[in-house]
Amino acid sequence: MHIGTDIFGNHELALLVRGRRAGVLAANLANADTPNFKSRDLDFAAALQGADGGGLALATTSAAHLGGAAGMDPGGELLYRIPYQPSLDGNTVETPVEMAAFSENAVRYQASLMFINRTIAEIETALTGQ
Repeated sequence: MHIGTDIFGNHELALLVRGRRAGVLAANLANADTPNFKSRDLDFAAALQGADGGGLALATTSAAHLGGAAGMDPGGELLYRIPYQPSLDGNTVETPVEMAAFSENAVRYQASLMFINRTIAEIETALTGQ
């Protein structure tokens, strides 16, 4: 069993998945004006469950590639977002929807990071006795 999972709960995996999701959402926002660009997202709960199960492994194409954090893959299948109002140029990015998803993801990323930082502080306090 991975020691980080025991100490930090699912927050370690959540950081990996939320980090990947932030990249996907940022790419959507960057391509808001690109004709025929299809907005993507990942199902956070499914990605976290898949990564936690240990069934996913990082694919490496070279012996020089390193594994992920303790062999964990933030996984999660990229899905296409269904637009509320598709544009005429075939682009499915809706900036307000993407910005809201990006903001929510960032807040939740910060929450997991705060939990991990507090856990580390508690361990340091226990070890130093202060």
